[in-house]
Amino acid sequence: MAAVEPPGVRAPPAERADAARNRARVLAAAAELFRSREDPRAVTMDDVARAARVGRATLYRRYPDVVSIAEALLGEHERELQERLMRGAPPLGPGAPPAERLAAFYAAMVEHLDRHLPLLLAIDAGAARFAAGSYGFWRAHVRSLLVEAAVPAPDALVDALLAPLAAEVFRHQRSNGMTPAQIADALGHLARRVLSGP
Repeated sequence: MAAVEPPGVRAPPAERADAARNRARVLAAAAELFRSREDPRAVTMDDVARAARVGRATLYRRYPDVVSIAEALLGEHERELQERLMRGAPPLGPGAPPAERLAAFYAAMVEHLDRHLPLLLAIDAGAARFAAGSYGFWRAHVRSLLVEAAVPAPDALVDALLAPLAAEVFRHQRSNGMTPAQIADALGHLARRVLSGP
């Protein structure tokens, strides 16, 4: 007798082979455009459609805008980092004091910024930064560390602690000669001062 799925639970529809090929071409073309442009925010949907050799209707069916393409490219990297925050080994994962976890989070985010800066610049522009789903996750993580460390008024502080991780800030620091290690060390010092006290 065939197994019966619980009501309302269905496997996601299989992606057609041509749709999968188009998606792969779009993502590969967009990744190259983001890497090659001096300002990744200048990449347009027309640029992506031309580079991927797909019609605009095909592109818009899956992605409403350039930001959604950049988010798709970043998604797997960010999910992996989120998994390490929730279930990984300390100090990034649970089990270390809040100050050490925040310092480890900063170090992981600096590595993430260094590796994926063009994509992050495409997404992380002004107020759009706060609308990204990943920002909500990072915010919840940092807030939980502030609460665990009994820092007063955590809601007033959490965005200030995330501000140094803006892609524009990181690009400015790198263009002024700071190395990722120097940036991570400085942010680790900030984490320990705020969450551990003097």
